Amino acid sequence: MKSLSFKDGKFRIMQIADVQEDYPVNPDTIKLITAAIEKEKPDLVVFTGDQIQGYSACYKDDTYERVKKVISEFITPLSERGIPFTLTFGNHDDDCVTGKNAQLELYFAFEGCTMGEGRTKDDPATHCINIRDSKGEKDIFTLYLIDSNKKEPDGAYSPVKKEQIEWLEKKRKENGYLPALLFQHIPVPEFYKVLKKVPFYTKGALEAYKSMKNTFWILPGDEGFLGETPAVPVINNGEFDSIRAHGDILGLFVGHDHNNSFVRNLDGVDLGYTQGTGYNTYGPGEKRGVRIFELYEDNLRNYKTYTVTADELGVYKPSKPVQEFIYRNAPTSVDEVLTNFKRCLAISLTATAVVQIIKRIIK
Repeated sequence: MKSLSFKDGKFRIMQIADVQEDYPVNPDTIKLITAAIEKEKPDLVVFTGDQIQGYSACYKDDTYERVKKVISEFITPLSERGIPFTLTFGNHDDDCVTGKNAQLELYFAFEGCTMGEGRTKDDPATHCINIRDSKGEKDIFTLYLIDSNKKEPDGAYSPVKKEQIEWLEKKRKENGYLPALLFQHIPVPEFYKVLKKVPFYTKGALEAYKSMKNTFWILPGDEGFLGETPAVPVINNGEFDSIRAHGDILGLFVGHDHNNSFVRNLDGVDLGYTQGTGYNTYGPGEKRGVRIFELYEDNLRNYKTYTVTADELGVYKPSKPVQEFIYRNAPTSVDEVLTNFKRCLAISLTATAVVQIIKRIIK
């Protein structure tokens, strides 16, 4: 594994979430990634899952070669500039006939691929990377990456496994509880604790997912945006309780829900979303983007994070405007369609009642 070190007291990380590309790759995705790395010049790029759209019909034929071509296209902007990268997987990477170990081999073909030892052969993208001081003498910061698995047969998302949490606890102890960030694809249920529960008719209210159905939520505060409710596992197996123990993990950052981008603190841990990057899937239009982390060697626990978006980079000029209109405006789930219908029905019934009252008063 290539050694990573602070440079002049700083280390910059770029999180890229939900590239979720199929074949052929949308050139707008590559344009956004390229513009972001040229502007921000990260020391490391972290892909947090759903790099490929594994369920896509485009991968049903000549699967391996097409996966290879797609991965090559979005990694090339990094490799051409000598930027190291690491990754974990998301549920849609797992959907692909080309398995995760075979996908990893395609990433390893690039010199900049920087991966710690996988937890097991079946869980190769759960790993950790240490970052050394500017002199390259000792490890002073850690990045943990966990493969957050996929869906259960009933359609609910799987939680991180007990064995993965045990691995995380073991690695943290081995690392001496160095200050750290944790990246994975799917959020933990505690993300709802930084949202605000509201009546369904509240402006901007979004209905929750699966077991929390019929509850409605908004994002309090001004920073960031919430375009869909967190699609979290139904089962809470205590991952967040483990994360907040010891005080070493400063933040948990995820992707998965493409229309969300924010950071809120819960019990001393930053819970952060990074919006989707890819254009061959649904997303927040001109707010597609990446997240930057700036670490400081003289104050490791006080990092800075912000997003850089397509409109800020001046590259939001969709080459497929009709497709982009659909992806930008389409509901993210059947539940969202039903919620909007119920809201419109309630408004219609209220308006009808008001009209009837006015007619009676006039009469």
